[in-house]
Amino acid sequence: MTNFGSTGITRRALLGAFAATAVTAAPTFANAAGFLRGGGDIRRIRMYSGRTGERIDMIYWIDGKYIKDSVKEINHFMRDWRTDQLKSIDLRTIDIMAAAHNLMDVNEPYMMLSGYRSPQTNAMLRSRSRGVAKNSLHMRGQAADLRLSSRSVGQMAKAASACRAGGVGRYSRSNFVHMDCGDVRTWGG
Repeated sequence: MTNFGSTGITRRALLGAFAATAVTAAPTFANAAGFLRGGGDIRRIRMYSGRTGERIDMIYWIDGKYIKDSVKEINHFMRDWRTDQLKSIDLRTIDIMAAAHNLMDVNEPYMMLSGYRSPQTNAMLRSRSRGVAKNSLHMRGQAADLRLSSRSVGQMAKAASACRAGGVGRYSRSNFVHMDCGDVRTWGG
């Protein structure tokens, strides 16, 4: 952590403060890419999967450019673990996830419940639950279902909604939040 001289302000605190003040301007932007342009010089994502035991903690964007190798690792991490099929995850979704995480000011990684879903997996889940969309954005690599033990579903949804960049679904009974880069909308309770 970089400490800015005798002020005692860390680089993380400075970036966090900037991100927090940028939220008030967020409604003027149509998507996460516009909102996050001013989000600092680095973007980082931290997640783990209870299904595979895998973890990632990486910087995937520096000074206006995505890091190809990091994005490849994220795509692999967010694959359909049931079929081992991979799809490129829409970078806007990753940006929304990272921005919401920063706004919550937590060190805990997200627990990823679902990233990319193959059509076969989506159909199987749909047959078991009425809460699974037939044309789910998960099948396009544009959505993730996430959980944090240190934050409530409401807190997570509020942070994701503050980005005004995509869909945010609250699944309080199942204790997770859906984030996607589709149309700006909210649902659930």
